[in-house]
Order: sequence, then structure tokens, then C-alpha cells
Amino acid sequence: MFPAVIDDAPIRCLERLGEVFARFGADTQDSGNVSYGVAVDGRRYFVKTAGDPGDTTPYLDFGGRTALLRTAARLAETVRHPLLPAFHGLIESSEGPLLVYDWRDGDHLGTPSHRRHDPGTAFQRFRALPAEEILAALDGLLDLHRVLDSAGWVQGDFYDGALLYDFRRRRLTVVDLDSYRLGPYRNDMGRMFGSSRFMAPEEFSLSAPIDSCTTAYVMARTVLVLLADGTLDRDAFRGPDPVYAVVQEAVTTRYAGFADLHRAWLAARG
Repeated sequence: MFPAVIDDAPIRCLERLGEVFARFGADTQDSGNVSYGVAVDGRRYFVKTAGDPGDTTPYLDFGGRTALLRTAARLAETVRHPLLPAFHGLIESSEGPLLVYDWRDGDHLGTPSHRRHDPGTAFQRFRALPAEEILAALDGLLDLHRVLDSAGWVQGDFYDGALLYDFRRRRLTVVDLDSYRLGPYRNDMGRMFGSSRFMAPEEFSLSAPIDSCTTAYVMARTVLVLLADGTLDRDAFRGPDPVYAVVQEAVTTRYAGFADLHRAWLAARG
């Protein structure tokens, strides 16, 4: 259905293949990537590109954006999980690779800081759900990272902007894992990509090791952001004591790796 190589601009190719019903560019995010929703033969797909090769506004230039897309394709080819949209392959073009995924319905939980306390946002609507529904979504998120961790992938730039939630189906979807890397590796940026609400201390320190322990910390921070107020205040945490104890350890004394966190989480949830 989708060609392996095209010799035209991505948008023109997609318009020939089907109906482009959505576009996501600089108006929705600042990465420089441009993505599309495309309906072809009755099915809907999400197609991500590196954007305009001449766009020098984003932090990463076109070459950097292209490299991240190729990493995302490698991850999608090696990891399968219900929280990840099915991957249909990579299309080569003169404007970089196009990544083709299934389209997933859902509201984007990522919210600009000035609207983060607005009860009408998807972020606050998700946080207002019954605690057990949030915990069920987090069960899936941690299970996905169990699979990723087992395959050697270490999180990078994970935050609520990587999450979609379908409130009707009660289904979480994880997207934008472009900055995940096969690890362990060393922090080569200083302040790495990401939201400080979720990041581990080593993601701010040049040459610090980034590994499975980092993934464990970031996932624990995710729990605190979505199930509490982002702090360790026990009164704000809506989960049971055993789950709180796991998260508290993960962001204080810390676990040696993600597998240890996940085992403790399952025991607490059981």
C-alpha cells in the first residue's frame, strides 16, 4: 500500500495515496517534525516526517531530526506492545524518512504549562479519573517499559506529551519515542531533552551514566505526576500505601534498574 521509496515531497505523495485529514507542525510542537493523519482505503494512519529540510528554527537540524526518526523506526521494528501503534514501515524520500503507524484515537495529555491547572485539559481530566483507572493505565505503561528495557532501550525525553488517552475506550497510547536509545550510554548533552517534572538527576549532568536506573526513575516520576501532584506528599498521592512505598524508593534511594522497580510494582499491585 505504501511505497518503500518516493521521489516527491511527502505531502504530495500522501495526498495521492489517500485523504490527508490532519497535520501537526509548528503549531502543535517545536521539534521541527511534521506529521499527518492519512486515510487510505478505509484505514487511518499516522505518518511522521522530519519536516522542512531548510527549517533551522528547532534545536535539532534536519540531519538530527532524521537520525531520531531512524532510531524510532528501529525501536518500532524490534518492540511490539499493545500501547504502541502498529508500525507499517519506513518510506525513503528526498526530504528524509517517513514513518507510518496506525492512527490511534485519543486526547493528548501533554499540556502547555500555562494551562496545566485547567480542569478542561486532557491532562487534568485524566488526573481526575478514579485512581484505579489511572493505576490500570500505569500498569500498562510500566509493562511497556519492561519490554523496552528487556530489549535494551533506555528512555529519553519521556513526559506526558508522549501519552494519548482514549477516555471512551479507557486506552492509553504511547508515542514519540524518538529519543530512546539502546543503552547504557553517557549523557552527551548536559541538560538533556525532556520535561524537568519527569527527568532523572543524571539527565542534567554531562557524562553521567544513562541506563535502566534512569528509566526506573522517570517512570516513578510519571506516577507521581499523574497520580499525585508531582511531589512525594503522601496526602496528595491517590494510590495505596504499597504503591506509594515503591515510588518513594524509586526517587530517593532508587532501584538498581527498571526490572527491580517493575517487580516491586507488581508485588505492590498484587
